[in-house]
Amino acid sequence: QMQLVESGGGLVQAGGSLRLSCLASESIFSIHLMAWYRQAPGKQRELVALITSSGSTNYADSVKGRFTISRDNAKNTVYLQMNALKPEDTAVYYCNAPRSPGLPRDYWGQGTQVTVSS
Repeated sequence: QMQLVESGGGLVQAGGSLRLSCLASESIFSIHLMAWYRQAPGKQRELVALITSSGSTNYADSVKGRFTISRDNAKNTVYLQMNALKPEDTAVYYCNAPRSPGLPRDYWGQGTQVTVSS
C-alpha cells in the first residue's frame, strides 16, 4: 500500500512562510489528483488545494493568492508553499491521494502541524 508522509510544519509568526512536503512511497506519475487538506481544532477537515497530473490547480478561497501547490513526479513529492500566513491557517495539514482510475482507495498522510502566532 502506498504511504504518504508529510513534513515541513512548524511554528511561524503571522506573515511568515512555510513549505510543506508530501513524500509518497510509490510513483505518483500516474496518480491523477493529489491534494492538501487541513483540520483546525473543533472544525471539519477542509480542502486547501489540489493539483492534477497535468498540473492544473484549484484552491480554497481562503488561501488563493497565498498558497501554491506543486508536484514533482520524479521525486514522488507534492508541495504546498504557504506565504503570508495568518493565525487562522493554524491546523493539521494532511496530504491526500483520492480514489481515482488506477487508485482503488483514498490515501492519507499522518498530518503535520502548522501553527501561526499573531
